[in-house]
Amino acid sequence: MKKILITGSTGFIGSNILKNISYTNNVYIILRKKIKIHRHKKIKIINYKNFNDLNSKLKKIKIDIIIHCATHYVKEHSYSDIQKLANSNILFGNIILENLDIMNVKKFINLSTVWEDYNSIKDDNPNLYSVYKKSFSHLINFYKKKFINISFYNIMISDTFGKGDKRIKLINVLKNNYKKNKKTKIISKNLYLNLLNVEDIFSAVNIIVNKKVKPDQYLLKNKKDYKITDIIYAFNKFFKKKIHVNWISSKIIKQKIYSYKKFNNWTPKKSQLQDIINIIKN
Repeated sequence: MKKILITGSTGFIGSNILKNISYTNNVYIILRKKIKIHRHKKIKIINYKNFNDLNSKLKKIKIDIIIHCATHYVKEHSYSDIQKLANSNILFGNIILENLDIMNVKKFINLSTVWEDYNSIKDDNPNLYSVYKKSFSHLINFYKKKFINISFYNIMISDTFGKGDKRIKLINVLKNNYKKNKKTKIISKNLYLNLLNVEDIFSAVNIIVNKKVKPDQYLLKNKKDYKITDIIYAFNKFFKKKIHVNWISSKIIKQKIYSYKKFNNWTPKKSQLQDIINIIKN
């Protein structure tokens, strides 16, 4: 049984990983505030008051694997967002990286975004959030050289969906408007999305946790991009109550994803068209 520290355990991806991995491992999570979470007897909570307090508490525990999901996202930032972006995406993770050797960590798994290299252009960052994520990747590269006996994994992810998702994402907007019988405004009939179920993300992380995988940067993505009209057509074909849409344009919108290394040990199994339809309906 491994000792695993999960950051960002109250977020969408982190909470799903926590829920699944806590049944077979001893899990630690870090919380600054008292928040209701999925509890299990193997989950231990590290509460901290400030970064100095966190630094002190990390030095007192021994961990085999860290799964770093913590992040703060804003698409377009204002001045008031800068401190939160820096604290969550840089400083918090940097304190953890600094203590890896003291905690006896063997594997550090970082979940990041394909927006680090937006639209398949190396180091092209569309917003400040992606700049911070790219900066944290540089920090990881520094600590790789410092801690040569620790395996580092940088997992690049595009759009995600799944049960319990409360984020303002298109699939959730469709779901909420469908329930309210409201029209959804969509930017284009020719919008393409590469959607990955959070359960498939967990399956990939679980492989790294439990098997010998070469440390590297890997891409997790669906095998195909889904055209939004195909999703809606398939949904409306199955159900009497329909999704109603107001199309704004017919412009082709399809994000190119940078050619990161493929994660060959893994295949997405729960990110099919029917899985997307089920999330919208339920």
